[in-house]
Amino acid sequence: MSVRSLFTRGSAVVAVGLAAALALSACGSSSDPLASSSSTASAAAAGSAAASGSAAGSGSAAAGGPIIIGSANFPESALLANIYAEALKAKGVEVTTNLNIGSREVYLKALEDGSIGLVPEYSGVLLQYYDPSATATAPDEVYADLQTKTPSGFEVLDKSAAENKDAIVVTKETAEANNLKSIADLKDVASTFVLGGPPEFQTRPDGVPGLEAKYGVTFKEFKALDVGGPLTVGALTSDQIQAGDLFTTDPIILQDDFVVLEDPNNNFAAQNVLPLITSSLATPDVKEALNAVSAKLDTDTLIELNTKVIVDKQDALQVAQEWVAANFPS
Repeated sequence: MSVRSLFTRGSAVVAVGLAAALALSACGSSSDPLASSSSTASAAAAGSAAASGSAAGSGSAAAGGPIIIGSANFPESALLANIYAEALKAKGVEVTTNLNIGSREVYLKALEDGSIGLVPEYSGVLLQYYDPSATATAPDEVYADLQTKTPSGFEVLDKSAAENKDAIVVTKETAEANNLKSIADLKDVASTFVLGGPPEFQTRPDGVPGLEAKYGVTFKEFKALDVGGPLTVGALTSDQIQAGDLFTTDPIILQDDFVVLEDPNNNFAAQNVLPLITSSLATPDVKEALNAVSAKLDTDTLIELNTKVIVDKQDALQVAQEWVAANFPS
């Protein structure tokens, strides 16, 4: 698996955030965004959508109304949402954004209730969300199956070549001490390891259940942290967890000399970036604009854009505007 780069964080933020997360865990409070959002997230998403300039439930579906573009709660998703928005604006489509809604389990509910009408997605995990028994792993197979499993009323548009996978990552010291090169090598030591990652990784098909089913790997404990972010990185570097779920495009992997464990049994399927949209909003102009983005977007481009936002601290909207202007001149 090739290691790409994405999310760099300041050490002070990492330390403070990790301490807060561990303190919450110690006192018995949940740091799981789904736990706190299960009763409020959909309402919050709807409220945020309304605040961005449109009535939540009907705004995205109403004839002539704007398309509300949502995103998951990590930088790459928000960046992609901004790119989609700018590409649609260039086509004269009215759009608003409602970014950083939460995990897939939350923002797909917002899509279903009409709070948003479009969201950037990843083919493999979306397929597994709709069909937990899915076995496809290759890009074209995953995409073909996803098209048949996407619920009526919604559709996925063209997939891009850009891909960002989850990966099980360990420190170089842990890898060397335990001779770890692939996930399979964890089998004899996982009972002494704590695995960290986003809360939903504990139950998703390619998360803890997938590691157990495909590799026979059972960890001592799972610690709910964040989505490929500073809490997971901080816990790895401080040895509070011994393995973590990170994105293959995370620059911290190279920066901190982490080791990405190989996935020979394809627990993590192809994860091509693509738009998921409410079918009633997928007009010819909308499809043309979004498919054009997918045709231009590859992994190296995504890394470059993410690096500008996360490493160089450039404004995500400005990065999206500049990329769209450069690639789709009026």
